[in-house]
Amino acid sequence: MIKAFRWLLPHPFLTLLLTVVWVLLQNSVTSGMVVFGLILGIIIPRATAVWWPDRPLNFRLIPMIPYVLLVMWDILIANVQVAWIVLTRPNSKLRPAWVVIPLDLKQPEAISILAGTITLTPGTVSADLSNEGHSLLVHALDAPNPDEVRDQIKDRYERRLKEIFV
Repeated sequence: MIKAFRWLLPHPFLTLLLTVVWVLLQNSVTSGMVVFGLILGIIIPRATAVWWPDRPLNFRLIPMIPYVLLVMWDILIANVQVAWIVLTRPNSKLRPAWVVIPLDLKQPEAISILAGTITLTPGTVSADLSNEGHSLLVHALDAPNPDEVRDQIKDRYERRLKEIFV
């Protein structure tokens, strides 16, 4: 049963995502649009499954929901903080820093999500990944204590991603 389910829906999250994107692009939530989006969401991942041999098999969707909400909240707060810094602090008072984040994550997808999360959050940008994938180089716009930035990224994002990508 599970094997048949995996064959029909090799990427259940992608199926759901494609369905939602289709409905949003149509700007109309009707049963026909949802069904057609679901059909696309089944056909596209099934047709491209052969090119995804190393997809993460232990991805947990439920913990991803609070993670996405947390990231959206952090983006909102960081936008306000960066705007405040830009408007009120002269460049000479900024304390930019390069921070090395040692990674406990091993899956490339999880590392990509972490790097993307850091870059999406205003005030920080992922600049480089070590050759072995053991650390991430991050630039922070204003970091009086780079160790605090490192600890916050590890606790706030990486810890949650480790729960999502078991």
